[in-house]
Amino acid sequence: MKICVLDGYTLALDDLSWDPLRSLGDVTIYDRTSRAELLERARGCEALLTNKTPLDGDAMRSLPDLKYIGILATGCNLVDLKTAAELGIVVSNIPSYSTDSVAQMAIALLLAATNRVESYTLLNREGRWAASADFCYTVAPIIELAGKRIGIVGFGHIGEKVGEIARAFGMRVTAFTSKAASSLPDWVEKADDQSYGECDVMSLHCPLTESTREMVNKEWLSKLKRGAILINTARGQLVDESAASEALYSGSLGALCTDVLSQEPPTPDNPLLRAPNVFVTPHIGWASREARQRLLEIATDNLLAFQEGKPRNVVN
Repeated sequence: MKICVLDGYTLALDDLSWDPLRSLGDVTIYDRTSRAELLERARGCEALLTNKTPLDGDAMRSLPDLKYIGILATGCNLVDLKTAAELGIVVSNIPSYSTDSVAQMAIALLLAATNRVESYTLLNREGRWAASADFCYTVAPIIELAGKRIGIVGFGHIGEKVGEIARAFGMRVTAFTSKAASSLPDWVEKADDQSYGECDVMSLHCPLTESTREMVNKEWLSKLKRGAILINTARGQLVDESAASEALYSGSLGALCTDVLSQEPPTPDNPLLRAPNVFVTPHIGWASREARQRLLEIATDNLLAFQEGKPRNVVN
């Protein structure tokens, strides 16, 4: 089988081996692939593995040998699943590989906003503490999480793990989910129409779909408690970045903690790169070595299962 990995650099870096995948066929691995390079590189391949390289209907129709697409992620929004199904192309994703790592990142971002450890470290390297008249100083309010309410939008594996960690801090957990209240853990309260205004923190863990694109808009933000903290470790396109920036400047949104932006890498004029009280990391919540190793193992197992006629983790 001729196999092509279109953008493998961020997955393997320099610390993981592709050898298990190479055992499944004739494998070519590219660090990254542009749209202009896609068809030439994919031509003749029966299997393509992609993380952030889009595969639309036109591309699939131009690749008659293509039988399988392995998404090197959980989200499927960059692959035209409908066209793939029409063409008989099996598409698999990688579920639940990064639950612990992404949940850890969500809480790390929250702590960055509430305790500002790195901000103080940088100031102290510049001499701020040494020049202080007192034994301590503060540059922003320090927020205790115990007793605060966190609203979790999307209560899947990652959302529930974030809830478990938040609960360990003494936070109250509210789930914004389509799941029935009876199916939720007994320490979780299912949200109602009043819940937006009661949450001190909101954390996004829902997929990107047409119905969730820019769900965090001016109207959505207006429902939040003034000064609430918003965390996004899901997809950048869930947030209307201009509306979020305005809310940060006005103070209605207390802080935005995000590992994702609508365009990655962002353009220099992205408003969230300049707005106050924004904590941005470069989409690294998934990127612990442990999570990447699981991803690579599952991706290999998915392709092997397809070769054996028993495809798994199929999303189309």
